[in-house]
Amino acid sequence: MTISKIIRQRLVESGTKFFASDNISAVIKEGELELLQKELEENLQQMLNILIIDTDNDHNSHETAKRVAKMMLQETFMGRYTPMPRVTDFPNVRQYDELYTVGPIHVNSACSHHLVPIIGKLWVGVHPGERVIGLSKFHRLSAWAMQRPHIQEESIEDFATLLEDMIKPQGLAIVFKAKHFCCSWRGVLDHNTFMTTSVVRGSLRENHTLKDEFFKLISE
Repeated sequence: MTISKIIRQRLVESGTKFFASDNISAVIKEGELELLQKELEENLQQMLNILIIDTDNDHNSHETAKRVAKMMLQETFMGRYTPMPRVTDFPNVRQYDELYTVGPIHVNSACSHHLVPIIGKLWVGVHPGERVIGLSKFHRLSAWAMQRPHIQEESIEDFATLLEDMIKPQGLAIVFKAKHFCCSWRGVLDHNTFMTTSVVRGSLRENHTLKDEFFKLISE
């Protein structure tokens, strides 16, 4: 049985959801990711064969399957296969109660419809509660949450929930503006269209003054 079937069976038996945007690292055992990468490489080679590309003699595509397999599992989709980075949160000792923003944070992601890039930037607004995290941690968490196939409007909801669970802010807002290669690389070929999505929760949703302050800050 292939390693992908073993992992899939493990997920099914445990009742764990494994949609494109889900992280499945909890069921992947030590050494299995390397085996999965090798299996993926072999299947990507079959894809290249079906595309009738002479990878035996074409020096440019000779190791393409190997490179793409590594890219998918270790880079572009790494948020599916690796555990969440360790992030230490701290008490909000001085009870700071003012809105702060972080961004723009560069985002490399992928569309689950065509597995092509979604590239953009996001901004985070936090009305802090009892816990806070360091500035760089927003970058690490966004990379882990976004580097997997998904739909933009769903991914921003998932990222907001991740931050809420971690720091339990009084209010939270996220704006994500991105270009979709499914529009600029295929289909209608519109190179100038961006999609912008937002999530506003807690005090930023209830307090229009705070909400307006957030959108003003990120527009400056």
